[in-house]
Amino acid sequence: MKMIVGISGASGVSLAIRFIRYIPKEIELFVIISESAKVVAQKEIENEIEAALDSIIKDGRKMFLFDEDEIGANIASGSFGVNAMAIIPTSMDMLAKISCGIADELISRCASVMIKEHKKLLIAPRELPLSAIALENMLKLSRLNIIIAPPIMGYYAKTKDLTSMENFIIGKWLDALEIQNNLYPRWGMHQ
Repeated sequence: MKMIVGISGASGVSLAIRFIRYIPKEIELFVIISESAKVVAQKEIENEIEAALDSIIKDGRKMFLFDEDEIGANIASGSFGVNAMAIIPTSMDMLAKISCGIADELISRCASVMIKEHKKLLIAPRELPLSAIALENMLKLSRLNIIIAPPIMGYYAKTKDLTSMENFIIGKWLDALEIQNNLYPRWGMHQ
């Protein structure tokens, strides 16, 4: 299986990094980092995002890293055969571009390919509150079978700290992409 993770410039870059850690190593992984994501990472995790991803690579995770301006990359073509894509976090700018069919950098280009090829695409919009424009964009994409999965808590998981809350969210994203995981207690278990 081939999978793309796009990291756009919204709050929650650390969720993208943790999500990548939980993707099984047998999945061929391609990660795109937007320029805005690099800025957000500096502010939120006081780290260059590339350094955080390099530590995952040093732990034995094989992945290919791309900048958003590499529009001619192999993953930008439907013939490359990517199976799924997740954009975590999804900025409102990225959401609007995908909804309108704008493909002017690598993340939106790959999302456009996923849509035209009818492949799994998960977006994790990160905004609060949501504007009517954002909701309309999400509805439009949902009608195209895009998985709309904002990082929202489910309290039945009885999370006790930030790590267990993030594990729940990441586990739900993996579930939506049909990737098995045990990151959170399932409904009816441990009740």
